[in-house]
Amino acid sequence: MFKKETYVNRRKALKEKVGSGLLLFLGNDECGANYEDNTYPYRQDSSFLYYFGLPFAGLNAIIDIDNDREIIFGDELTIDHIVWMGTQPTLHEKAELIGINETLPSRDITAYLDKAVKSGRKIHYLPTYRPEHKLKLWEYLGIKPGTEMPSVDMIRAIVDMRNHKTDEEIVEIERACNVTADMHIEATKVLRPGMKEYEVVAALEAVAAANGCGLSFPTIATVCGQTLHNHYHGHTVKPGDMLLVDAGAETEMGYAGDMSSTICADKKFTTRQKEIYDIQVASHLAAVAALKPGVPFKDVYELSARVICQGLKDLGIMKGDPAEAVAAGAHAMFFPCGLGHMMGLDVHDMENLGEVWVGYDGQPKSTQFGRKSLRLARPLEPGFVLTIEPGVYFIPELIDYWKAEKRFEDFIDYGKLESYRDFTGIRNEEDYLITADGARRLGKKIPLTTDEVEALR
Repeated sequence: MFKKETYVNRRKALKEKVGSGLLLFLGNDECGANYEDNTYPYRQDSSFLYYFGLPFAGLNAIIDIDNDREIIFGDELTIDHIVWMGTQPTLHEKAELIGINETLPSRDITAYLDKAVKSGRKIHYLPTYRPEHKLKLWEYLGIKPGTEMPSVDMIRAIVDMRNHKTDEEIVEIERACNVTADMHIEATKVLRPGMKEYEVVAALEAVAAANGCGLSFPTIATVCGQTLHNHYHGHTVKPGDMLLVDAGAETEMGYAGDMSSTICADKKFTTRQKEIYDIQVASHLAAVAALKPGVPFKDVYELSARVICQGLKDLGIMKGDPAEAVAAGAHAMFFPCGLGHMMGLDVHDMENLGEVWVGYDGQPKSTQFGRKSLRLARPLEPGFVLTIEPGVYFIPELIDYWKAEKRFEDFIDYGKLESYRDFTGIRNEEDYLITADGARRLGKKIPLTTDEVEALR
């Protein structure tokens, strides 16, 4: 946890931003994996962590702005809990750690909120993403399923605060990024033809565990890099393959790292692999060079897409003007995802609060294939932490679909493209902090260019 004053000041700033009403924060509960006592690894809600810092299950909180009250609701452990789990701090001791003096039993939250509802007071709450959150809202506020109305005022206030990382947060994020980098460096060193993907996963996840970290998301390690989020790890790595690794560490305080590597199974990339890999790296470096305050991230995305189109045109896979191809959406054949996303207490920071607020500042998202997957588009500001991860993918199903519809024939040479349908995909990813005059990479450098990868092979 950070020092007590951090949480006191965060709550004070939030109250000033929202202005009035009652702010309801629903903490996460334990969740049984296959029976009640065999639970999934516990993770507290990130907004709850941001304002209350307590990584314990079974807690909820209220900030009553109008009555100047901050209350943690929870229950003390029974002797049965203590025998099972060991001695734990009392609820009051937990609350004192974050500058809150008032605690009440869990059952009292219903009466507190019921009184506020009957008084016509505004109750602010966030969008739900877990079943128990929905159940709590229905019970606490007496609302019917499907009628939830999350508070836009609360969402926008929290997004504005969490989007701008403080110095102490940057230290914690950089720790996650350093461990993440070591995970990728280990994967690059250990990969050999004949290994199962899960053997590489075991090696890189061991690095996280050895540093006291968990995982910020389930590891991707696949020879089928054309599938953007492939969590299957059962393939055998063959000579001539490339292994796409997307993995990140999460610190004990919940801050994330997120990096990707594409590793040749052999000691060197083939000429064909290097040609496509170099296009991805050129796109990546162009995007990084463009990062600075005031630049709309959608413009950085457009730049990265044009670089990919130009590189593929040089190989004869695309044709025509790259800028026109990107404007039309033809680039999405090879780059169907976004360029990056905010990162912090969530690997996709505040995704549950809505990309339209986090990444677009309330502006509408594009509905165009490819562009609609862009999680971040707004002008960059100092304190933003984000990923850069352009990719070049050859997806057989997408090739067949667009070819059958004769889509973008002015920009795509489907005859040439056919010979690449088994290429899979390439992605490399780094994490960046927007500074006052540019951007700074967070964490140790991981191999990016083919020469850097081959040096570790």
